[in-house]
Amino acid sequence: MFDSDVIRQGIKNKSILNVMRDIDRRNFVSKEYSDIAYDDCAIPLGENQTISQPFIVAFMTENLELKPRHKVLEIGTGSGFQTAVLSKLADLVVSVEINEVLAKKASIRLNQLGYSNISLHHSDGIQGISKYAPYDRILVSAASDKIPKKLFDQLSINGQMIIPIGKQSEVQHLWLIKKMKDGEIKKEKILPVHFASIIKG
Repeated sequence: MFDSDVIRQGIKNKSILNVMRDIDRRNFVSKEYSDIAYDDCAIPLGENQTISQPFIVAFMTENLELKPRHKVLEIGTGSGFQTAVLSKLADLVVSVEINEVLAKKASIRLNQLGYSNISLHHSDGIQGISKYAPYDRILVSAASDKIPKKLFDQLSINGQMIIPIGKQSEVQHLWLIKKMKDGEIKKEKILPVHFASIIKG
């Protein structure tokens, strides 16, 4: 189901589509939602969080323009589905989840499924993980009212970050952020969205 929805909404990157076909989304939702795991909709995870709809996962991933050599920082592991997608397209994924329950569940799930190029951390995502910086790409799956400085600082020159910006009560947009050679910011508003606000520790 989600395959046709994603294609119809304009995802053209065949590598991303193939990865999302190969990863069983039912492994990333509770059994009560397994019958809608492939629908193009957000699904509750518990802890007041959701797993993003497949189109948003594909859209954010496509706009990162990932290369197999890239090191990626993901803010908001959630169920680990987006993490798994990124791990199939990049060299290393460093993923941060502030909710301890979700972080533990995702860590167990990804380990059981055999993902070996993911470093998962229970931490405050707004701080990033400086140990592995700089990152070629950063994906943020929670909304901020501005570009987090510490995340931008951990982005490599010519690196790209995709992040929803705006308050939860307002219209939000996904922004594609690029760090230029002189360290300046290049910003592009690319899609209206609705994300939960980023939680600060």
